[in-house]
Amino acid sequence: MRLSTVLLAASVLVTAPAASAADRVVIGSVGSTSANQWPLYIALKKGFFTAEGLEPDTIFAQSNASVVQQLAAGSTNVATSAGLVDPIRAIEKGAPVGLVRIEIQAPPYALLARRDIKDMKELKGKTIIVGGAKDITRIFVDRMLAARGLKTGDVDYVFAGATNARFSALQSGGVDAALLTAPFNFYAESAGFTNLGFTFDDLRDMPFAGIAMNRAWAAANPQVAQRFLAVFTKTIGWFYDPANRAEAVKIMAEVSKLKPEDVEKAYEFLAGKTLFEPTGKVSREKLAKVVDALRELGDVPADFPVERLFLPGVTQVAD
Repeated sequence: MRLSTVLLAASVLVTAPAASAADRVVIGSVGSTSANQWPLYIALKKGFFTAEGLEPDTIFAQSNASVVQQLAAGSTNVATSAGLVDPIRAIEKGAPVGLVRIEIQAPPYALLARRDIKDMKELKGKTIIVGGAKDITRIFVDRMLAARGLKTGDVDYVFAGATNARFSALQSGGVDAALLTAPFNFYAESAGFTNLGFTFDDLRDMPFAGIAMNRAWAAANPQVAQRFLAVFTKTIGWFYDPANRAEAVKIMAEVSKLKPEDVEKAYEFLAGKTLFEPTGKVSREKLAKVVDALRELGDVPADFPVERLFLPGVTQVAD
């Protein structure tokens, strides 16, 4: 009887199907601990990828352009918190990349300056640090300065792709002003630097960052692509739930190594302005504003269609 039971159990173990392996997704992102990447850090910490049967493999680069280059080359499958200008430029040049989600629906930056600078007009002849020569952060600052009567050539630009690197440059006195995102802008302000204004005050309808995918990978793995996007919709919903506020702040404070009180301000800022896009749908009309800005720079032709940016069957277009 015992031998029969053992043999039966062994046969069940031999014939039982193996548990399905998780689908690996290689994620590219900028090596920064800014609040722009809050949803990614939450999803990793809370196991939301695992719950969807995904195995995330995150690769960090020093700039958004590098992230998109890796995506186009197929070294990564997905790019998160990707500043929109780099994927758009890559797609216009024929790169096999598609935009599948808007993550941050208005630019979440503040322009911080030396303590003695109290007005944006005082930046004439000064040095400002932004993400790159043709980075979306450069477009943001150009628009902010233009609204105060300053034009191209009135300031000098230097560049660093990550917001923590820009903050370090401001803190060391190497620049006169820096474009910073949360929570570093609040940390800088609490340290005595002057907040000259927020980008969304001048650019309310221009989305800032999104999720891009390699087209070949998404075509070969459509269900994995949809499950990946479902993770971000779930994560952003979790972020906005007031019951999760304390845990969300704790996660970001651990990652950024900043004071919890500064991360609290970042939470109030992002949640209060609903800067993380909650639905997963992409507004054609709002994305067109980014394309228009690139047309002004001469980076995309006048007849470039917004529809080229989308990934058929994956991107949910809202209008």
